[in-house]
Amino acid sequence: MKSRETLIRLKKFQVEERRRTVAQIESMISGFERISAGLERDIKIEQDRSGIHDPAHFAYPTYAKAAIQRRDNLKRSAHDLKIQLEDAKAALGEAFEEMRKVELLGERDQIRERNRGIPILRLSDRLLPSRVARWT
Repeated sequence: MKSRETLIRLKKFQVEERRRTVAQIESMISGFERISAGLERDIKIEQDRSGIHDPAHFAYPTYAKAAIQRRDNLKRSAHDLKIQLEDAKAALGEAFEEMRKVELLGERDQIRERNRGIPILRLSDRLLPSRVARWT
């Protein structure tokens, strides 16, 4: 019984750990997307200020080139994190199912403990009056 409680606590901890991981990845994705959108605005402002919108032009602003590269890196990282997020959500689902199984086993054990002293009447007990009389 004690080991079952320890196992339940362990499974709950694992579920919470995976929830934190999912939340952290989601936070990172939203942060990357927010920064990327800010860089997109900065690129547009820099292009409008210089009047040059072609990155291949020799006088294209250096800041805009660097911002484009950083924005692209952030988008790539956000995409990679979305893949990790799918894996983390799957791991969370598996951990939750494992925890639920252990909890159900614990509940079953508790029911058995409560019913330990209660006699169980079987179909054969009902057919034989002498046995039924013994339980009543």
